[in-house]
Amino acid sequence: MILCYFLFFFVLQLLNNSIFNLDLQKYEQMEILEILKESPLKFVFLAVVAAPIIEESIFRSILKPNTTSLKIFICSILYITGIVLIPEEAHWTLKYLLVLGVIALIYYALGELISPSFYRIVCYWLHRYYFLIWIGGAIIFGLVHIFNYVESFQIDLVLFIMIFPRIIAGYFFGKIKLENKGFIWPILMHSMNNSMVVLTALPFTLSHLT
Repeated sequence: MILCYFLFFFVLQLLNNSIFNLDLQKYEQMEILEILKESPLKFVFLAVVAAPIIEESIFRSILKPNTTSLKIFICSILYITGIVLIPEEAHWTLKYLLVLGVIALIYYALGELISPSFYRIVCYWLHRYYFLIWIGGAIIFGLVHIFNYVESFQIDLVLFIMIFPRIIAGYFFGKIKLENKGFIWPILMHSMNNSMVVLTALPFTLSHLT
């Protein structure tokens, strides 16, 4: 995955110098920079813990899933909904803990209220179309990260270049899930990927914000 990153940026630099003249500084991750400025601890938590767990629960949990993965997928969608509905003024630790507690109860309810045969049928069909889910999930995973740069969905060449490394990452997160047949592995790989970015960018960014 890291080799693909280097290859992508190498080819991009060649094309930009020889054919294109792109303004790669056109978009900035303003919301992320604001979180970093206000609370570095929150930034690290979101990047290294929350984002890997939540995003992998949405995009990789239904990739050749089992019953547990399906319930995690449903809970992750409800989790995102809950985070959006809770007022922004609420403290971020209380916000995440409150929603997490509710989701734990919902996870238990899903196991009690829905027949195991339903999960088996859904798993069967998702297994049949795993390749489409793998590639489609990687692409959607990348497109979702457009909101790191703009408030409403839009796409142009610069934005596509910005999110293409996320598509690469999404592909490899799916690959490690399929090859290791365990949901924990894409979460750990995602966390490692984000940790590399945090360890590289955090000291530099903080020095410029202070």
